[in-house]
Amino acid sequence: MARESFDKEIQFLRMLALTSGAYSRQQFADRLGISVHTFDKTMRRLKEIAETAGQLPKEEQSLPLAELLRTGYYESADPVLLFLFRSKSVKESESIRLSQIIIALQGIALTAAEVLQQCCDGMPEDMAMPDEKTIRSDLKYLEETGVIRKTQGSRPQRYTADNRFITELSDEELGDLYAFIDVMANTQIPSVQGYLLRDSLKKTLKQRAVAESSFFYKYHYPSRILDEAHLYPILKAIRDRKRLSFLYFTPKAQQSYGSKNTNPLFERESEGRQHTALPLRVTYDHQYGRWYMLCHSGRQGIVIYRMEGLTQLQESDAVEETEFEQKLQALQQKIRFSWLVDTGRTVKVKARFYNPEGSAANFVRDRVRLQGQWGMITEESDQTFIYEIAVNGTMEIKPWLRSFGSSCEVLEPRSLRQEFIEEWKELAAGYEPVRENL
Repeated sequence: MARESFDKEIQFLRMLALTSGAYSRQQFADRLGISVHTFDKTMRRLKEIAETAGQLPKEEQSLPLAELLRTGYYESADPVLLFLFRSKSVKESESIRLSQIIIALQGIALTAAEVLQQCCDGMPEDMAMPDEKTIRSDLKYLEETGVIRKTQGSRPQRYTADNRFITELSDEELGDLYAFIDVMANTQIPSVQGYLLRDSLKKTLKQRAVAESSFFYKYHYPSRILDEAHLYPILKAIRDRKRLSFLYFTPKAQQSYGSKNTNPLFERESEGRQHTALPLRVTYDHQYGRWYMLCHSGRQGIVIYRMEGLTQLQESDAVEETEFEQKLQALQQKIRFSWLVDTGRTVKVKARFYNPEGSAANFVRDRVRLQGQWGMITEESDQTFIYEIAVNGTMEIKPWLRSFGSSCEVLEPRSLRQEFIEEWKELAAGYEPVRENL
């Protein structure tokens, strides 16, 4: 799959998951900035991947793709969105060829010529047959990634599947390993690599008839997995100190994707803007499931991008190490008092928290101490305590304070206190009794 196609399918899947298929074909195409024909073609392609990679039962294969993305309350631990990563950047012929090689080397050692013969026998008739050079390149790639290994012996060199990581573990050890990876993949960031490893272990457990772990998880924002497609290219650019060029769509834009038009007759205007910036840091907001890329732009200085709006990422030129460190230090100074990534004017926020009544555990204090970052807690009485913190603006801390409900009273700044008063008035008005005079 081409890189552009992958960008399109990321945005396609995100919108499909968020809207549950509520848009019509035309509305969906307009929102993505593509034609209805491209919409239909992409939908067919995604459905094929879901049926193949997800190994869907026959009764589900006829369902619309939007239905497949609707999960039960605890079923987001097996996100259907993840199937996209199984086909990322892999052409159809390449995925079939690599699968044939891995299958051929299960429990047996073969030479490159023998592997070539096995692949040719297993490839579909409508696909081009690989040559020995291609097979040797595939074998080298699979060996570097740890999927296969060379066997000891005389020439010609033989290869076999490297399953020692699984086969040398007892059933109990395999169950413990699965339980650990299951917890880490569902609770730590990033998660995609852990999900893929967990899926492989799950298949082995089923083959051995070993019971799986009994943990359940619930995510409010499963679409965060899609943003991890950009995470590793960005981290690589940071490591290599390289600028990135990309087409960016703000969250307020009417479109979320811009196709690369090769035919001027079908060219359409895109709402995205082309940017070039030096990535410095990546931040994840666990409360809302959002990834942010913190960069330095030559004209704008420190710039922050939501990763869900990034498309067509391309590496550009590299900068000197001294220049990178200077910009990184400038960023760290700028966000020193950021609750998340805000770079606004620093203000002092002061709030009164009320301890829970009739509870042995003070979960309000525990949560403030755990999540309050560098804020200070001062005892006020047996019923209340004061929390103070200096932050860059109040926009990012506001949802956190609001989440405490009646257990939190904002004292300073006065403007923030007034905002909360107006919000609670509006909320209360929605619950006022209404009676019509008959």
